[in-house]
Amino acid sequence: MSARIHAFAAKTPRAPSQDAWDALSAQERERVVAALPSDALDGEMALPDGMPHMDPKIEAAVTLREFYKRIRRSVLVAVDLMVYYPGETRFSPDLLAVCDVETHPRDKWVVSAEGRGLDFALEILVKGDPAKDLADNVVTFARLGIPEYFVFDRRGPRLLGFRLPGKGRTYQPIVPQLGILQSEVLGLGLAIPGGELRFFRDGAPLPGHEELLERVQRLANEAVAAAERRAEEEAAARQQEAAARQQEAAARQQEAKARAEAEQRAAELSAELEKLRRKT
Repeated sequence: MSARIHAFAAKTPRAPSQDAWDALSAQERERVVAALPSDALDGEMALPDGMPHMDPKIEAAVTLREFYKRIRRSVLVAVDLMVYYPGETRFSPDLLAVCDVETHPRDKWVVSAEGRGLDFALEILVKGDPAKDLADNVVTFARLGIPEYFVFDRRGPRLLGFRLPGKGRTYQPIVPQLGILQSEVLGLGLAIPGGELRFFRDGAPLPGHEELLERVQRLANEAVAAAERRAEEEAAARQQEAAARQQEAAARQQEAKARAEAEQRAAELSAELEKLRRKT
């Protein structure tokens, strides 16, 4: 590894500036990206605050991924993905989204290599440093040009949203409408009914992970029940068809028997008439 590549993966990992990146060859860029670590160093980032911190972002990621899969929109949604902006201190949002990109798995997001930055970032504040999420990130993410930034502060609870106005580099607060903060990036609303983070479309909440599982299970149960009903109906139809065939066969037998008896009786009457003619 060359000296300048090694410098990009030093003790405090940092992606090269855009000018430095532009000066690298394609192979050197690949080596730089490979050298940038995807995990946090000791003491670099705050530890998560247990399930109250982990559960909402996992639930949000699953909900968003399922939603965009249903509407067939390619949106990368990731949790705790390390992000490298050119020449900047790296960071790892609780939840991020990048719209209309390939969603193949990544262990980091290197802006220079991907050709674009984040579209959406969300942090969940439980017991950590409020200044990081409520002040520092508001300045830093705006300067980096991240269009939208949300904070779910579980201490309130409260939900805050920020958006860049046009090409500005200072966030403006997103004003809630009927308790919902609208994300233009996601095309969805965010709110915290009952103190839990939920996403809304046209005023209706998107189904969460448990709701999706229940819906899938319900659909599966309905499909099984429908298949059983069809099988029972088909069996009943086959039984009715078999019974009809038996009745038809019995009717034919009865008809043949009646015909045979009639022919026999006709023959007997013919014979008796012949006898009478002979006597006369």
